[in-house]
Amino acid sequence: MTDKAAPPTDPLVSGSEIARLAGVTRAAVSNWRRRYDDFPQPAGGGAHSPLFALDEVRGWLDRQRKGQDVSDEVQLWQSLRSSYGDEMIRGLADVAQVLSSDSSDSSDSSGSPGSPGSPGSEDGGEGGIPDGLSEEVVRRVRALAGDTSPREVVTGLVERLTDSVRRAGSDQITSPRVVRAVCHFAGEVVSDAVLFDPACGIGTLLLAVGPERGPRRYGQENDADSARFARLRAQLTGRGGVEIVTGDSLREDRLPELKADLVVCDPPVGISDWGREELLLDSRWELGTPSRAEGELAWLQHAYAHTAPGGRVLMVMSASVAYRKAGRRIRAELVRRGVLTQVTALPPGTAVSHALPVHLWHLRRPLSPGDAVTSVRMVDLTSNDADGPLEARSDQCAEVALIDLLNDTVDLTPGRHVLETHREYAAEYESLRGELAEQVRALAELLPALTGADNPGVLDGPTVSVADLARAGLVAYDTPEPSSASDQLDTEFLRGFLRSAVNNRRSTSASGTFRLDGKGARIPQMDLEEQRRYGAAFRALREFEERSRRVAELSREVTALARDGLGNGALRPGD
Repeated sequence: MTDKAAPPTDPLVSGSEIARLAGVTRAAVSNWRRRYDDFPQPAGGGAHSPLFALDEVRGWLDRQRKGQDVSDEVQLWQSLRSSYGDEMIRGLADVAQVLSSDSSDSSDSSGSPGSPGSPGSEDGGEGGIPDGLSEEVVRRVRALAGDTSPREVVTGLVERLTDSVRRAGSDQITSPRVVRAVCHFAGEVVSDAVLFDPACGIGTLLLAVGPERGPRRYGQENDADSARFARLRAQLTGRGGVEIVTGDSLREDRLPELKADLVVCDPPVGISDWGREELLLDSRWELGTPSRAEGELAWLQHAYAHTAPGGRVLMVMSASVAYRKAGRRIRAELVRRGVLTQVTALPPGTAVSHALPVHLWHLRRPLSPGDAVTSVRMVDLTSNDADGPLEARSDQCAEVALIDLLNDTVDLTPGRHVLETHREYAAEYESLRGELAEQVRALAELLPALTGADNPGVLDGPTVSVADLARAGLVAYDTPEPSSASDQLDTEFLRGFLRSAVNNRRSTSASGTFRLDGKGARIPQMDLEEQRRYGAAFRALREFEERSRRVAELSREVTALARDGLGNGALRPGD
């Protein structure tokens, strides 16, 4: 390898950028790093996200003639896109079937990995060349597998599929960031564990969690092409003990007796037709029957029903599930039984289809009633970068007692509880109290000095229509409230009289809607000096009104803070 570090001024590029530069996938770039001793060394970044000097990368690509022509992998992808269109998962499953069939033909047919009938094949008949693949595509598949390996071909195609789904804004494929988060929080998985994903899709999450060899993995997927690809993908990547069945998990549970040590799931979102009316008496609803709007809580209970005693569930959830009114009773039961152990708010951008944060709910089935948790750990990572660390700082987590969650809303949003736990009650109380005292002192000083007038009806004297002033160019309507457009008229005087009782009635519709347009209003005729005296008084009243609102707001804040602090022990009465 080269041992010359890049100068700090050289542009640096990531593996993804090298892949785009060369027209290949990130997996191909990783393969080059392993296979070629002269591939440039990292010039920056970290162990998991190295950066390379752009000039060195371009020089290496030129020497290797990488990226000069459209790569075989890109040509294969383009051919599949042309043949399958929006049904790319079926295309990938057909490619995987060819690779699996070729592997079977080149190995002992007595049940070796990749042969029909081995674990991972639901019906033992997913061999041969599918009708949808042209001879040209089959040739490209075999050439690419010969140059690399069937595993790398499948991995590269999955990466391209994930990238294309991400760009299209779909949530059909579990994003790499979600997979990384689930694997991180799953921690070490023992080699003899039973893993389950009831909505496994193409198998990304199910195959990523835990060690490659050892665990028995089970999945169910409603889409037949996705399930077929997941089974073949498991074979081609060397994972044994994988069983993936096809069917609607909620309406047709194909693995009713399965009890798993770890259930992971990124369930469908926003689907109201999940089968509630057909499943009202289903025994899986231990925590309550979900409403039509709470399909994610149905998936959560389905996953929990398949959890062995002491087993865990890691479920990706929309942030709104934590506080929606329709799911309050089920959330309360989760908390009350000590089943919910942690809620993690992941960084914005973790999901494929949007930048909103998603949550990861952690459940554990107690071994006995005394084994239930007494608090829920709340972790708020929403201020982190989506590709940054997943270890929470001390100020990003809080242990919340179950009783503190069981209120009228049962809001499980981590940010709310983390903020409350780490509040500096004493300092915040003193700050609010001091600001309130200052605002109250200034409030009385703002009221203008007013005296009784000899003629209380100023509008009974000479007046002028604001509409006439506007036509004369003295009033402008380029701001939310009319303003003076001439040095003959004071703006505060104008606005003050527009809000007088008489003119208010003119600005209020029969339905009670107030709109200060002023065109039907009238104001007194006064010289400019007298206008300014009135204008100063009106301005003082407006500032008094605004400060009064701030005093009311501060009063509510300091009262709530003091009551909360006294109630939780963070504050005590002074001496």
